[in-house]
Amino acid sequence: MMGTSFGFLLLAASVVSAGYGPQSSFLSSTVPNLSACSSAQSFYSCENTTVIENTCCSPTPGGLVLFTQFWSTWTGLEDAGQYLPKGSWTIHGAWPDNCNGSFEQYCDFSRQYDPRPSPQALPNGTTVPIYTGPSIDTFVAEFGRYDLLEYMNKYWINQGAPNADLWAHEFSKHGTCTSTFDVACYTDYQEHEEVVNYFETVVRGFQRHPTYDLLAAYGITPSNETTYPLAKIQDALKAQIGALPYLGCSQNGTSLSEAWYFGHVFGTEQYGHFKPLDATLKSNCKSDVHYYQRSTDSEREVRL
Repeated sequence: MMGTSFGFLLLAASVVSAGYGPQSSFLSSTVPNLSACSSAQSFYSCENTTVIENTCCSPTPGGLVLFTQFWSTWTGLEDAGQYLPKGSWTIHGAWPDNCNGSFEQYCDFSRQYDPRPSPQALPNGTTVPIYTGPSIDTFVAEFGRYDLLEYMNKYWINQGAPNADLWAHEFSKHGTCTSTFDVACYTDYQEHEEVVNYFETVVRGFQRHPTYDLLAAYGITPSNETTYPLAKIQDALKAQIGALPYLGCSQNGTSLSEAWYFGHVFGTEQYGHFKPLDATLKSNCKSDVHYYQRSTDSEREVRL
């Protein structure tokens, strides 16, 4: 088992390496207070044998963490300048599933920034309030994180609606259900700093799983002329990630469209060590699937 100092080494490395541009020095302004975690018991999420005393040090109950991605071929807002990144999948989000296969959603209505809640009501019948305030991208700008906004606008792309609507949905539905993003985990809390911290975390998870490159390394590239065996796609990803992600397909299971990477985390979801695990769900894809090309009008080159 790793020593308790390991989490702080990871934190230091993350702060140094997680910048996306010249504004990366702002990162320290959205780091939670982890000083108490140095004396906390060491374990991977969902693998603890005792009650987690400090939920700022390990995500609970949502300790099964999913970093999820889309493969889309259009955005619907190309005329407005909303494009897909050439040679890359796009970000969907980071989800905290409970260790028993269940999950929570929209856990804190005081931090509900989603203008289009989905679902509109929780399983207990409670209606999720519709957010009508400033767009969530303004929260990131308040911290001077224009580097982060630039990256998100290139790789975290919505379909049929502005990108910021998707970001708001992901934080409100999932980020508020991750204990390590609780407001109480931040010293001298500044409003919305945990939102920025969540976005940073989602980006790191995306960067750890470069799906396009992982598939291309096995000769699997977008094509309108051929299909690929699902088993070959799964083998390519498992051979490089060390675990089998969930692969989702649209068009009745024939068109590759999603990848979900499962894992437990040692430490916080923000800066901890991610241990890949096989997906707990079976793929809905057929045995042979399309991995369609995008039209050139929907893609653009990205350089960061």
